Amino acid sequence: MKLLSVLIFLAACSPSVNNAQKHNKKQDKKNPKPEWLTAKPDQSIYYIGIGKGTKNGTNNYIQEAKKSALEDLVSEIKVNISSSSVLSQIDANKEFKEKYEQIIQTTAADEIEEFEQLDVWQDERNYWVYYRLSKQRYKEIKDEQKRNAVAISLDFFSKAKQAEKNGELSLALGFYYQGFRAIQKYLGEPIRIEFEGKEILLTSEVVASMQLLLDKISISVAPGEIALNRRVSISEQNIMSKSIDKITKNPVVDLPLTAEFEKGAGDVYPTYKTDQKGAAKILLTKISSRDLEQTVIIKVNPLSFAGTSATKIDSLVVQKMVLPRATLLLKVQRPIVYVSSVEKSLGANKSNQQLTNRIKNYLANSGFEFTDDKKKAELAVDIDANSEKGAVSGSIYITYVTAVIRVSSVKDNKEIYATTLDRVKGFSLDYERSSQEAYNKSLEVLNKEKLPELLNSILQ
Repeated sequence: MKLLSVLIFLAACSPSVNNAQKHNKKQDKKNPKPEWLTAKPDQSIYYIGIGKGTKNGTNNYIQEAKKSALEDLVSEIKVNISSSSVLSQIDANKEFKEKYEQIIQTTAADEIEEFEQLDVWQDERNYWVYYRLSKQRYKEIKDEQKRNAVAISLDFFSKAKQAEKNGELSLALGFYYQGFRAIQKYLGEPIRIEFEGKEILLTSEVVASMQLLLDKISISVAPGEIALNRRVSISEQNIMSKSIDKITKNPVVDLPLTAEFEKGAGDVYPTYKTDQKGAAKILLTKISSRDLEQTVIIKVNPLSFAGTSATKIDSLVVQKMVLPRATLLLKVQRPIVYVSSVEKSLGANKSNQQLTNRIKNYLANSGFEFTDDKKKAELAVDIDANSEKGAVSGSIYITYVTAVIRVSSVKDNKEIYATTLDRVKGFSLDYERSSQEAYNKSLEVLNKEKLPELLNSILQ
């Protein structure tokens, strides 16, 4: 009986299955898959790119397919790094080489020219695009671009050499950098050219000349060490950087510098240019780290020659260079704080001073120290808090906490910061527990709003 039921079921189903198969075959005959989807076309004279976009109803499947096809085409164009190129000279562990190859590969799609869309094909679910690019035409375009880049680079290189002979080191450094930028896409190739009667590898020579010029520059900072308090204004500190030519002892004029915290943290103006005396005033305005020893480094900034258009390759090469630098040592003293407080619950002194303890913990974690002797302190923090009874609604008792927090400098009794937690509401089954709840909520307000405010006011 079971066998009979199965046979009846199969007999009923087979016509629909057969019809579906016939329908698909008819569709295939009307819209056959092209050969380039069945087997990838011959790649001997063309770079081939085939991409697919899925029709899901929400995406631009045509653009998706085009992007995919272009990426597929670009993936066939390999970057070959010569063993005699500048990359091999400055990159012992091959890490730079790998990053360079990735950058060139990912930017290649934006620079591909004259590829053609040969065909498209789609069915109900997918959209396919077929791109191709003549290998010969691609080589011609790239050779022309390379010739232009080499000509530009050589011109800047010549100007750099002349500026260096004239003792204009900053100008020479800028010319070297522009010469490097012109050929940065060809760092993997040994570009041999004739210069002043001898053959040179241009990419290697440009990078090496830039490093040799940097080696001629000496940077110093005075004073080299500063003892300061975290909250004392340091913007008035006279911190001067000086840049000179090591050989002639002449100042290096218009030299771009950068300053940054190497250890610790704070606010230091980042970019400078030396004046006619080779000097630059370093603007340090705030110490935000609680480290007792911190350092600020001042160094030459070759990336400034790129303005706002520095590339990833620029940054990679600069990382490999030895830049002239000076180090400013900051010996940071922790501000000493005296705390006085009164915390009450419904008029009676609290045994647990919640607000006071939270403020002290926050300041301690921010690099402050405490004393019981007000005369030894720089800052005085005063906390005055109390809770009061509110209404009773059924079995719910309401209380309100009001707290006043003041910070002043001990030396002149000048108020630095003041705030109020105004009638923070708590409720519970009796006034004692309601008061405790109001204090708990006051801690939340303190954490989210008041403590960061307080710290910023102290350290300004």
